[in-house]
Amino acid sequence: MTAAPSPLRVAGVLWRSTHPGPSVVVTAIAVVLGSAAGLDLWRIAVLGAAILLGQLSVGLSNDAFDAARDRANARADKPLARGDVAVRTAWIAAGATVAAALVLSAVLGIGMLVAHLIALASAWAYNARLKATPVSVLPFIVSFGLLPSLVTLSAADPRLAPAWAWVAGGAIGVAIHLTNVLPDLDDDARTGIRGLPHRLGRTVSAVIAALALVAGAVAVLAGPTSPSTLGWIVFALAAALAVAGLILALVRPPGRAVFRLVMLAALLLCVQLAVTGQSLVG
Repeated sequence: MTAAPSPLRVAGVLWRSTHPGPSVVVTAIAVVLGSAAGLDLWRIAVLGAAILLGQLSVGLSNDAFDAARDRANARADKPLARGDVAVRTAWIAAGATVAAALVLSAVLGIGMLVAHLIALASAWAYNARLKATPVSVLPFIVSFGLLPSLVTLSAADPRLAPAWAWVAGGAIGVAIHLTNVLPDLDDDARTGIRGLPHRLGRTVSAVIAALALVAGAVAVLAGPTSPSTLGWIVFALAAALAVAGLILALVRPPGRAVFRLVMLAALLLCVQLAVTGQSLVG
């Protein structure tokens, strides 16, 4: 009889199934934006915990939904596909983390709770079904578009983020979705996943991702009444990287180089948002 895995081993397997890299990055972005916007320290801590738990639930549900498909594709990098832990266990963990995320969001106010619920519902809907449809980008626009508002709604004087911050967040979401799936297009096609990037193809997806980031960078630059010198510098770097990715995608089939350029431009757009600081909240 095979011995049951230890709780520590189960926790390790579940952690690897949360997509920890993206989860931590999104959490770090929220914490940096909260700090730049002048939130109280305890609010930043609760915000960070809520965002992290929500992102962990998204990663877990993604791998749980995809377990059978990942097994069909022999994805050795997926713990659930390998059977390291039961899919049911992953679902329990996903439910617990999303519930905890919403409880912490409620501590920050009803506005934050509602906005975070919408963002997480959008992400779970992508995992459940929308990833295989022509509107697969929509959850990324919604969830990332709401990210700046999750910060501003966590303030002592809660309010929605300005429109230009929504545009920037949505642009980041578009870029992440259109480039992140490119390495898996062939595997997806074999198992019937045909989202927007699959229908557009590699080159068009990469071009649209780069253009979206340029538009987002322009929105952040034009949004605040008086952009700082640092804001101009970060804008120039983000736009230059996005344009470089655009040019590279047009001259040869998009590969890892284009992906890295676009992702670096997206990260700089997040920095550009943080540089706006108090412009997010007033």
